[in-house]
Amino acid sequence: MKLENGRPENTEGRLEKEIRVYEFLDELGVEYQRVDHEAAMTMEACEEIDKALGMEICKNLFLCNRKKTSYYLLLMPGNKAFKTKELSQQIPTTRLSFASGEDMETYLNVTPGSATVMGLIFDPENKVQLLVDEDLLKLEEFGCHPCVNTSSIKMKTADVFDKFLKEIHHDYIMVKLSDGNEQE
Repeated sequence: MKLENGRPENTEGRLEKEIRVYEFLDELGVEYQRVDHEAAMTMEACEEIDKALGMEICKNLFLCNRKKTSYYLLLMPGNKAFKTKELSQQIPTTRLSFASGEDMETYLNVTPGSATVMGLIFDPENKVQLLVDEDLLKLEEFGCHPCVNTSSIKMKTADVFDKFLKEIHHDYIMVKLSDGNEQE
């Protein structure tokens, strides 16, 4: 795995949605570094990628309410455990569950294992509410997939939340998730 600056020179064999992410970031003037790798389906598989990037990429969970009328993309540190009840108390919904792979493709143009904030460029009607753990906002750098799980990118956190989200007209709800060390 080699850390590269910006988009790949040769885009042959890459999916259109990945190229669209690079084009979008380039148009915004967002600087990013990229590493290509084998498909990473779990946070454990991302450990080597984290080393190559020099940071930990975040965990991305695509969720929905029971009626499938509200969808959420949760960004959280990879070392935190997801607790449905804890999150449900902070947002206007109950009965959260994982959304289907079909819904991921419909709303974010991604497949399971490649959920990412970058997928919001494919959600112009804002059907997906972005949820962000407060700890991610404190980090200088942000890492994610460019809509495929065979590449990972890192950029300034401020570029994601100040430039990228503003350009695609998406807002986020900040949430506070425990790291599992608190006493119940």
